[in-house]
Amino acid sequence: MIKTIKEIDLKNRTIILRCDFNVPIKNNKIIDDNRIKESLDTIKYILSQNSKLIILSHLGRVETKEDMKDNTLFPVAKRLEKYLKKKIIFCEKNEGKEVEETVNSAKYGDVILLENTRYQDINNKRESSNDTELGKYWASLGDIFVNDAFGTAHRAHASNVGIATYIPSAIGFLVEKELKMLKEYLNNPKKPYTILMGGAKIKDKIGVIENLSIKADNIIVGGGIAYTFLKAEGYNTGTSIVDNDNIMFCKNMLSKYGNKIFIPNYYKYKSNNKIKTIDIRKNNNDKINFLDISNKSIKEIEKIICKSKTIFWNGPFGYIEDKNFIKGTKKIMSILSKQKVVVILGGGDITSVAVRYGYKNKFTHVSTGGGASLELLEGKILPGIEIIGKINTNYEK
Repeated sequence: MIKTIKEIDLKNRTIILRCDFNVPIKNNKIIDDNRIKESLDTIKYILSQNSKLIILSHLGRVETKEDMKDNTLFPVAKRLEKYLKKKIIFCEKNEGKEVEETVNSAKYGDVILLENTRYQDINNKRESSNDTELGKYWASLGDIFVNDAFGTAHRAHASNVGIATYIPSAIGFLVEKELKMLKEYLNNPKKPYTILMGGAKIKDKIGVIENLSIKADNIIVGGGIAYTFLKAEGYNTGTSIVDNDNIMFCKNMLSKYGNKIFIPNYYKYKSNNKIKTIDIRKNNNDKINFLDISNKSIKEIEKIICKSKTIFWNGPFGYIEDKNFIKGTKKIMSILSKQKVVVILGGGDITSVAVRYGYKNKFTHVSTGGGASLELLEGKILPGIEIIGKINTNYEK
C-alpha cells in the first residue's frame, strides 16, 4: 500500500525528504523557484510534527568535478530560508562524517539540506544507477522516508528507490496531488480530448504519443515534433530541427491516426534580421530554419481547442529561448487560459512558460514533472512511487 504523509506517524522522528529542487540557476540566482514553492506544504507539515528534517535533491547534470561548482544547492537553501522564515542548515557534503555530525547535532524542528545528490554521479554514477550502499547509507540517517519529488519518480535512483528500500516510506502532498490530478482527469477524460505535443524530439515521447493516440480525439503537434512529421510527409523542412531517427515512426502514426493528427501549416523564420512567415508545405528553400508557429496556425489550433473538453499539453511550439519565437506558445497558452474546461500542463518547459508569464493558476493542473507525467500517461509504472507500496507491505507483514 502506498501511504500518504498523513498515514504515517512522523512525530519526534528524523525524516528524510526527497524534494525536486532542480530549478534553473544563473549566476548563483534562481530564475524560477516554482518547484521549491510546490514542496513547502510537505515541508511545513513535517516540521509541524516536531520532526528533524533532512532534505535531499539533485540539481542539473553532474558528470565532472567542473560541473559541481555550477550545481550547488546553496542558493536553494537561501531561498528556503526566505519561505520558511527559519535557518536552514546547509551541509556541503551528502555522505561521510560531516553529514553524520550535522544530523546528530541538529535538534527536532531543524531543517538540514544536504548537497546535490548528483555529486555522487562523479563516482561511477552512484546516484543515478541506484547504488545499493549509497541508498542504504542515506536511509541510515533517518527513521522515515518521504518522497515528494514527482519530477524524478520515473527514475530509479539511490535517493528515491534506494532509500525507500530500507525504511518505512510515504509520499508527500505534491506527489499525492500529481497522481490524483493526472489519473482523475486523464484516465477517463471528457470528450473531445485534445493533446498538444511539442518540444524538440519525438524519441522521449514515442510511447505516450502511441498510447494517447488511441484515447485522444485530436493530436496537435508543434516544434521539432511537427517538423519531423512534415518531413515524414515529404515536405522540405530546411535546416529546422528534425528527429531523423523517428521518421518511420511518424509515417506509421500518420498511416494509423492521420485523421486525428493536426500539423500546423504556417511558421515563422528569420531572414536578414526580419521575422517572416511561410506555408511550410510550399517551402523550396533548403536553408530556412523554422522557429515558431504563425498567427494563421494559431487560429487553426484555436478552432480545435474551443471544441475540446479535456486538453493535455507537453512541450513548447517554438524556440522559446528567443523572445521572438516564444510568441506562438504564449498565444496558445492565453487561449487555453480562457477555456472553462480541463487543461493540464505536463511539466518541463511548458510549465516554466506558464509560471514565468502568470498563467500557472489559470489551469486545472500544472505538473512539476515532464518525464514522470508522460510515463504515467504512457501507462508505465513509476519506480519512485512503486517501491513505497512494496516496502510498506513488507513492514506491515
